[in-house]
Amino acid sequence: MDKVEGQTYIEVLKWASSFLKAQNEEAYLAEYLLLERLGWNKTQLLMSFKKDMPADVKKQFELDLHDVLMGKPAQYVIGSTEFYGQRFTVTQDTLIPRPETEELVELCLTDNEDSLQTVVDIGTGSGIIGITLKKHRPKWVVTASDISPAALEVAQSNAQQQNVKLNFLLSDVLDDYVGAPIDILVSNPPYIAETEKDVMDESVKRYEPKLALYAADNGLALYKKIALQAKAHLASSGHIYLEIGYRQGETVKTIFQEAFPNKEVTILKDLNQQERMIRVR
Repeated sequence: MDKVEGQTYIEVLKWASSFLKAQNEEAYLAEYLLLERLGWNKTQLLMSFKKDMPADVKKQFELDLHDVLMGKPAQYVIGSTEFYGQRFTVTQDTLIPRPETEELVELCLTDNEDSLQTVVDIGTGSGIIGITLKKHRPKWVVTASDISPAALEVAQSNAQQQNVKLNFLLSDVLDDYVGAPIDILVSNPPYIAETEKDVMDESVKRYEPKLALYAADNGLALYKKIALQAKAHLASSGHIYLEIGYRQGETVKTIFQEAFPNKEVTILKDLNQQERMIRVR
């Protein structure tokens, strides 16, 4: 990539936007990268438009543009992302949060008050679900579990940054859980079948952790394991909240209805009217 042209913020930004567009990349990424790297909002950027961009800022911007052009997701380039109004560190050991996961968190918060609850977040990754729940429901006792030690390190760092206290557990689903009966079990588990790789975005396949993406048994293995182990650990009045693939609704519903015949299992749609959540209560 040629060096960034222009001197002022507006000149550099206009050049970068045009350059990205010419490379079949989204032009808005230029502004996104600059704002995220500097920690600015749009008003701060507008106020700086006619100022010269410092050499060190320009150099970092060049590096960031190069990484994006190589296919690296912008969130990994910056090293953090927004989720539910807060900033979280993300690395290539953790998934990049999606908007539908915010909807899962919102559902969980809407359904449950701030009375004492034992909560387990399975496959916590960067910790976004468990940390956000704890931040909005301080009385809850939240355990964030993951099979990946590297992901748990990121989650622990995010919890410290958000100033919330969680329990962290290295475990494959609930294999090593020995706590109190679970009132709220929540998870965004791996649910992509190996056969779906060909239709996935190339940047996801190259950069996001395979351990957090793919599941055996046509993407259903983790749901079956969660259902089986939840029977032993869920409180009698406990609830389960799951994110699912948009074509998995009826199948996952059946798995949990068979495991919990006395509970109501509901498929819920996201804002795009896709079936993306399962609630068991």
